[in-house]
Amino acid sequence: QVQLVESGGGLVQAGGSLRLSCAASGSIVRINGMGWHRQASGKQRELVAAITSGGTTTYADSVKGRFTIASDNAKNMVYLQMNTLKPEDTAVYYCNAGITTAQGLGRMTASYWGQGTQVTVSS
Repeated sequence: QVQLVESGGGLVQAGGSLRLSCAASGSIVRINGMGWHRQASGKQRELVAAITSGGTTTYADSVKGRFTIASDNAKNMVYLQMNTLKPEDTAVYYCNAGITTAQGLGRMTASYWGQGTQVTVSS
């Protein structure tokens, strides 16, 4: 059983900053990569940023230069520092991770999602 729990969302004015955190817990053998997705009202969920276990990062063009993803492998956590926020960043932000877990004598790798945290940027 794996759980991803996000925190740090809220209401902020345009130009402000927020830091999202996501903690993974459970029978984790290895986290292969973590990321943040977002879904605005009436739109499809989209990738915001991702980081591999080796530290390679990927960003959506819309957030490059404003958002920074980081992970703490020892704590099974991933963070998203969001600066210079814009109203169009308003969405529910979801943590996602590819995790290998112990299953009896074997292993299983699957994708897990958090419950989401609301980020609202006012103009």
